[in-house]
Amino acid sequence: MACPELDLSLVVPVFDEEENLPMLHREIQQHIGGLGLSWEVVYVDDRSRDRSFEVLLGLRAADPHVRIVRFRRNFGQTPAMAAGFEHSRGRVVVTLDADLQNDPADIPRLVARLADGFDIVVGWRKRRQDGLWLRKVPSRIANRLIARITGAFVHDTGCTLKAFRRELIENLPIYAEQHRFLPVLALASGARIAELPVNHRPRIHGVSKYGIGRAARVALDLLTMKMLSSFSRSPLTYFALLASPFVLLPVLYLIVGAWGFGGVDFSSNWGQAALLTFILVSMAGVYFLMLGLLAELVVKVSGRPFDPLVHRGNP
Repeated sequence: MACPELDLSLVVPVFDEEENLPMLHREIQQHIGGLGLSWEVVYVDDRSRDRSFEVLLGLRAADPHVRIVRFRRNFGQTPAMAAGFEHSRGRVVVTLDADLQNDPADIPRLVARLADGFDIVVGWRKRRQDGLWLRKVPSRIANRLIARITGAFVHDTGCTLKAFRRELIENLPIYAEQHRFLPVLALASGARIAELPVNHRPRIHGVSKYGIGRAARVALDLLTMKMLSSFSRSPLTYFALLASPFVLLPVLYLIVGAWGFGGVDFSSNWGQAALLTFILVSMAGVYFLMLGLLAELVVKVSGRPFDPLVHRGNP
């Protein structure tokens, strides 16, 4: 992670947005250039198939605030965002999409909200300009499911427009489709989260890169988030729950045998099968308990899955 040398970094993942990039950068210059801050914009080209990279080179030649990261092949939005975090140098980092649906005019408000003592400010697309059944409805279902399972009660986890303190993103390992779970990861590190309604605009050029097909990937990542936010805090508790039926069944077997109900002839085939089942079930219970103890040991030795956030003053 680069040392913070600037006041503000913008991280913009780019994939096939050649028509949108010039307008986006003009708006960034308009709304960020007059803030009196030292700033940069890190465009991460996710190996676009159109002329996006050539457009970015032109923007960099005309504006020293522009920095470019280019992947060798297409990896997706989450790795692009992680690469932008890695190469950014600002004490505050703001992420936004390159498709012009996020409004750069909202960035100063997000940055100002951080100064109120928050660690991450999440944009809330209250009036989302997308299709109802393919985008809005699945998004609302996903947001409610994420809030219920993880405890991160955020209206719009999928909104890319977010502002972060530098010390927060240094503790957020992300991969797969987990960019939408950044508020969940932040909450696990003890971050203070705020929401801010932001403008969401209709797409002018190009087509959306996401569809209903990513729902399965999001569901799998939600399970991962639950593991990271809850399981890793007390793994023995979860393994004990898994072990409980394997422990209770042998105990029940012993109680029944002690009271003399249904005597078992261990010389018979059925009796030998019952004894073998008793042994295997008991071993399974012990196995899960030992896994829980080992998991507790790993967590204690390696530290918490996310280091506690240390506040270093206002951005």
